[in-house]
Amino acid sequence: MPELPDVTVYVEALAARVLGQSLRQVRLASPFLLRTVAPQPSLAIGRRVGAVRRMGKRIVLGFEDGPWFAIHLMIAGRLHWRPAGERSKKAILFLDFDNGTLTLTEAGSKKRAALHVVDGEPALRALDAGGIEPLEATLAEFAAALRRENHTLKRALTDPHLFSGIGNAYSDEILHRAMLSPAALTSRLGEAEVSRLYRATQETLLEWTARLRAEAAGKFPENVTAFREGMAVHGRYGEPCPRCGARVQRIRYADNETNYCAACQTGGKLLADRALSRLLRQDWPRTLEELELRRKSLDR
Repeated sequence: MPELPDVTVYVEALAARVLGQSLRQVRLASPFLLRTVAPQPSLAIGRRVGAVRRMGKRIVLGFEDGPWFAIHLMIAGRLHWRPAGERSKKAILFLDFDNGTLTLTEAGSKKRAALHVVDGEPALRALDAGGIEPLEATLAEFAAALRRENHTLKRALTDPHLFSGIGNAYSDEILHRAMLSPAALTSRLGEAEVSRLYRATQETLLEWTARLRAEAAGKFPENVTAFREGMAVHGRYGEPCPRCGARVQRIRYADNETNYCAACQTGGKLLADRALSRLLRQDWPRTLEELELRRKSLDR
């Protein structure tokens, strides 16, 4: 799922192309994409784009004296900039401008991407989960949001009601940089740990935004993915941690997984994977040492 760095670069690329441009045509190829009834998307036709912004993980287009389009790409949705009048069997949304066409594609069979068309700023704000902007928050504001509810750090960072724009991938990277366990409870963090997490959050998001911006180099970002070369732990299960060399571990749940370094983040303790630990019960290895012994015995 595109997160704050990815969405920021999308917004910058879109602003450079569509701000001040008039929408010529809206073409919807999937009945599942549009999640609102009124106003109709066609109300934006002939109106100029007056605003392009990020709202959480959504990309928002505001039309002068017209509606707002809020696009949530979810897991598999991606935006593309194509020549004006582009025709494609893969795209589910086409926004035609004189200088090009914005298309939205969604891989896979699960149709989760969403377009909300709303009238006015109050209706737009109603779509916002309300989490603080992590790059604009002070340490005190960050700490207050983190401790608002007692959750694991992984859940807290990815809760859009607490923090805006952070998802599965960058939360892994943030926690690895902060050297904190994804399973640590927010209520048990000391001041030093909260401060370390705050710095890691800002550094990680700023660093990756800059990297993605440089990678796009003024072009429209076409290779948006949750698994990027250069990430420390996310998507790198079984590979060496760039800090200590220990193998990156993972916890699987539903469609997601959490990647972490046990040596750097959990004091060598392996976090229980719900499905596997329930299956293996007493045979579940508790530490990296036990895991390595288990592997060696299997290799014999």
